[in-house]
Amino acid sequence: MRRIAWVAAAVTALAGGAAYMEAASGQSNGEAAPIYGIKIPDAYRDWRLISVKRLTGKQLTGDGGALRQLRAELGNDLAIQAYRDGTRPFPDGAIIAALHWNEDSSDTDNQALAAGFPGLGLASSFAGSAMNVQFMVKDSKKYAASGGWGFADFTNGKPGNEALHAKCFSCHQPAKDRDYVFTHYAPTP
Repeated sequence: MRRIAWVAAAVTALAGGAAYMEAASGQSNGEAAPIYGIKIPDAYRDWRLISVKRLTGKQLTGDGGALRQLRAELGNDLAIQAYRDGTRPFPDGAIIAALHWNEDSSDTDNQALAAGFPGLGLASSFAGSAMNVQFMVKDSKKYAASGGWGFADFTNGKPGNEALHAKCFSCHQPAKDRDYVFTHYAPTP
């Protein structure tokens, strides 16, 4: 009887360990990005804000307009703690998400701003249609060849192709002195 109880306890512990490892890796079910094998982490939209960015450029979009994007970077608990503590390199298990949207504006919002703050020329913009979401996952052993980071890019929940992912690490090379991370932490007062 004791042996059955011990075996049951061992099986339960192994199952719990496997479930913990799945949760700790931040991976969900779904299609994995090529090269790095990263999936969209569960509940990443609940992570804390690292920073926001506005990206504009002369690059033409599919509709012939100039590139105008709003971006938000989020971090899991390990990434946020590393940012707060100034820990570099980031610890294994840190994950950074970059959410990208087309920048949009509203005539109604702009009219309200003009009425409320006359003569200031204020205009607002907001996150419009979603572009993509990108992830950086820190695992210094698994991703040793790419500075300890794995990369993933998803549009509408589907990973980009291998050619896209092959460019990720080279793009992050200029930030080598910051553990390949461009985004600076922007704490609020």
